[in-house]
Amino acid sequence: MDRIKDAHIIRLVEQIGEQYRTNISNRFVRPLLLQLALDKNTWDLIEMLTEKVELFRYQGFHLDELYRQIAACARFIEAARNNIIPNLRAKLLSSPNNTDKIMREMAASNFPPNLQVFAENLNELFLNLMEMDKAGVSKNQQPVYSQIPELSNVSVLLVNRR
Repeated sequence: MDRIKDAHIIRLVEQIGEQYRTNISNRFVRPLLLQLALDKNTWDLIEMLTEKVELFRYQGFHLDELYRQIAACARFIEAARNNIIPNLRAKLLSSPNNTDKIMREMAASNFPPNLQVFAENLNELFLNLMEMDKAGVSKNQQPVYSQIPELSNVSVLLVNRR
């Protein structure tokens, strides 16, 4: 399949990146995120999707790479739901620095709904890509997503609201 240059897809990727940078990986929560047990490849894929959109805006995206980046973000979301959200408030508010107490409280309160919005945007991107993928193959071909085993449970990870 050719590179994806669809304006709606690009807009979704930009929105996902902005959401991640502003509301997920902010200065208060980032140190906790870095403690998640995710491998370097997963972090690299997350960074490519959320930070490097300028590299692909004009060239277009490779479908298989976008799928892998979405799968990495789904693993991140699952890890954050299981390992950060349960103790987030205690960890953020245990800091001896009182100057940012209100900001840390806001970050703790807003992280779960922000993570959910991030997951919903990723799922929307994933579903749009799957539709585009299906439409772009002939009868004798399989869509790209069906050839990537790690995508089998991505929607489940993204829409699960523990």
